[in-house]
Amino acid sequence: MHLTIIIPAYNEEKTIGEVLRNLPRSLRSIDAVQTIVVSDGSQDRTAEIAEHAGVTVVSHPINMGAGAATQTGLRAALLSDADIMVTFDADGQHHAEDIPALIRPIQEGHVDVVSGSRFLKRQKIPLTRRFFNLIGNIITWMLSGIWLTDSQTGMRAFSRKAAEQIEIHVNGYEFCSEIVRQIAYRGLSYTEVPVQVTYNEYTKRKGQNFATGLQTITKLVIRTLMR
Repeated sequence: MHLTIIIPAYNEEKTIGEVLRNLPRSLRSIDAVQTIVVSDGSQDRTAEIAEHAGVTVVSHPINMGAGAATQTGLRAALLSDADIMVTFDADGQHHAEDIPALIRPIQEGHVDVVSGSRFLKRQKIPLTRRFFNLIGNIITWMLSGIWLTDSQTGMRAFSRKAAEQIEIHVNGYEFCSEIVRQIAYRGLSYTEVPVQVTYNEYTKRKGQNFATGLQTITKLVIRTLMR
């Protein structure tokens, strides 16, 4: 099995080094692991640090958004003959030790896509993240007919079959809901597994804060009305 970890990153020089150091420690049981960092127009040392860590770096010349970076990562992974692909945040909120459980349903041939859910175990999650995820869940269900406990997760695993079929057409954070819509449209099988997250002052500033959360919801509502 060839596993590829895809890490979209925008100005993550403070955390990307530690994120990359932690991955091998948690994936010793997997023989073939590749990591691809997609530097999405970063203006700091993100790409340089990733290159020094010995991973593959793909760079966008300008910041295009989390959706575009994820799509680039998936395409790069397919070109490198990956069997399973995992998307993983660069800000340090995800835990690499959750990856083996995340990919297991695909390894065992049960499903095509696995979503890592922050809400299947009790843990401290900011109220704003809970609120925007709930709204995102509702709108995602309206778009796709699929109900997930964590539709806005950045940690997912894809089989090669799924990655070959999923096409992300949006650049911003609404891509999380677009992936679920693609799962429904393509008839792919899916499941959720619990994952841990760590929120600190840095991770709270990254990802979907209040402003970007409102923006994401607005875009999702527009997409729902345009169906």
